[in-house]
Amino acid sequence: MKHFIRLLFFVVIIIFLTSNCARKGRPDGGKKDSLAPLMVTANPPYKSIHFKSNKIKIYFDEYITLKEVTQQLVISPPLKYNPTITPQGTASKLITINITDTLKEQTTYTFNFGNSIQDNNEGNKLERFKYVFSTGNFIDSLQTKGTVKDAFLQEPKKNISILLYKIDSTFTDSIVYRKKPSYVTNTVDSTLFDLSNIKKGIYLLLALEDAYNDYLFNPKEDKIGVYPRHIKLPEDSILKTPIALYKEVPPFKLTRPKELNKGHLIFGFEGDPKGLKIETISNISEDYKNISKFETDKDTLNYWHFSNIKRDSLIFKVSAKNFVDTVTVFLRSKKIDSLKINPTISRILNLRDTLLFLSNNPITKIDTSKIKFITKKDSSRVSYTTKIDKKQNKIAFLFDKKHNTRYQLSLYPKALTDIVKTHNDSLNYLFSTKAPEDYGSIILDMQRNTTVPVIIELLTKKGKIVQRFYVDKNTLLNFNLLKPDNYIIRAIIDANGNHKWDTGNYLRKEKPEKVIYHPEVFKIKANWHFNEQFVIQ
Repeated sequence: MKHFIRLLFFVVIIIFLTSNCARKGRPDGGKKDSLAPLMVTANPPYKSIHFKSNKIKIYFDEYITLKEVTQQLVISPPLKYNPTITPQGTASKLITINITDTLKEQTTYTFNFGNSIQDNNEGNKLERFKYVFSTGNFIDSLQTKGTVKDAFLQEPKKNISILLYKIDSTFTDSIVYRKKPSYVTNTVDSTLFDLSNIKKGIYLLLALEDAYNDYLFNPKEDKIGVYPRHIKLPEDSILKTPIALYKEVPPFKLTRPKELNKGHLIFGFEGDPKGLKIETISNISEDYKNISKFETDKDTLNYWHFSNIKRDSLIFKVSAKNFVDTVTVFLRSKKIDSLKINPTISRILNLRDTLLFLSNNPITKIDTSKIKFITKKDSSRVSYTTKIDKKQNKIAFLFDKKHNTRYQLSLYPKALTDIVKTHNDSLNYLFSTKAPEDYGSIILDMQRNTTVPVIIELLTKKGKIVQRFYVDKNTLLNFNLLKPDNYIIRAIIDANGNHKWDTGNYLRKEKPEKVIYHPEVFKIKANWHFNEQFVIQ
């Protein structure tokens, strides 16, 4: 009996042990793996000198996958032909790099994988992993660190290329357009950069929002930022001044104009349209009328015309700064774009806002006898004036707004007439106002320590301009009747006094005008009021 019990005890123990050994994976309730994979070894070894191989094998302590390696891998100095990296899309403990380019002699290379290496199970990233080697007899070890920012926007984009060009007898400013840099790195997902394994010397340092990832400056597509002076290594290992990115304004260029609808032409362009003038040089009738307006946020000039004569084309002289051309636009469309009216408000007209209506065609006539504007409570008529915007297709209704009041505005047929002689249908709008207590305010003590004027702008957190001041002395600025929202304030140092922000130009060595953001986000709520100081240096 004792023998049987002893035998049964051993059988139970064996079953328990074998069942636990058969389990795979992490036991329920165990800690989640939060450790990044580690490199175990490499062939040729990490930081090899006299490197001559065309194949690199890197081994890790666990299975890894490569995520967006073609976008994140940065090789410095850049290669003419990208290497082949395997495997991609499958898990492995091994990365193989096949080099298809000829390496430079006496040069230290870095293969920076960014954050593309992750463990296969939990996705833990091996951040900014580098493989380094030298074709010479030593590894260059100098470095420079710094930050990038946008010259105008508060939030810069990530994934900015940082380029370093050696200043030697072959260097010219135009090198950035035609030749890849001596060294390169990338900010990946931050505003910080760290260029390492650099030789001693003097360098041009710049940042590039590189549309084509080719490390060449394309002014039409790329933003560029240049460090204020040449850097010297090893002295400039840490840079305190950020590199400010800006988009150049290219020279004016006209794209082919075309007819959009009958009576409506569009003139597309590139560059600065300052002084743009469109003149008709065709023989036209005395009743010929035209209106031109720039389209908001687009490089397009809309040109509307009306005439009783029938033509199959119009010839125009187009002129701008350092530009003159003659173009022909063929008139084939029979379709007239009928007038459409849209309000800029929905149900609430905020006390600081103007009652505006947008139209697709320019309005040329307003018949107030066909407009009814009343308060809903007692149907009393509202005294108002109208104004047609000269720059955009907008109509403003100006009136003395009362608090907590409901209004009704009715536009009967033919109240509005546009340039191509079409009219509105019957339109009816209901809206109301709130009380001053539903809004907040900011009183800004603006202290200006500059000798030039300053543009102060209040913006929503999404970047929409709410109010703008142009100041040339210390003063109190009152931003009142602000609806609940998050607001930011920026200052533009208007160095040339032209009432707008001006960007930079690389070849002309022009810097963008300085922009300073107030450090606080103003979280406005109903009946909240802020008193703040803004010191402009």
